[in-house]
Amino acid sequence: MLVLTRKAGESVIIGDNIVVTVLEARGDVIRIGIQAPRDVQVHREEVYRELQAANREAASPAEESVQALTDSLRPTPRPD
Repeated sequence: MLVLTRKAGESVIIGDNIVVTVLEARGDVIRIGIQAPRDVQVHREEVYRELQAANREAASPAEESVQALTDSLRPTPRPD
């Protein structure tokens, strides 16, 4: 992990097109501004983790749903 010291108004540049600027520091609260291209997603960590959990849950169907789908795809025997 890179650790830097910055004062209000100073920035850090990530890659060629992401700029993180310290806007204000008041006690334990730091306000930062992030300039990034629209195609770069920027989330607070807790929001990012919630999104990951929701995506994992949506991608793994319940066992009952899988069994119901399997049963519906089985050919039904024809009466003779």
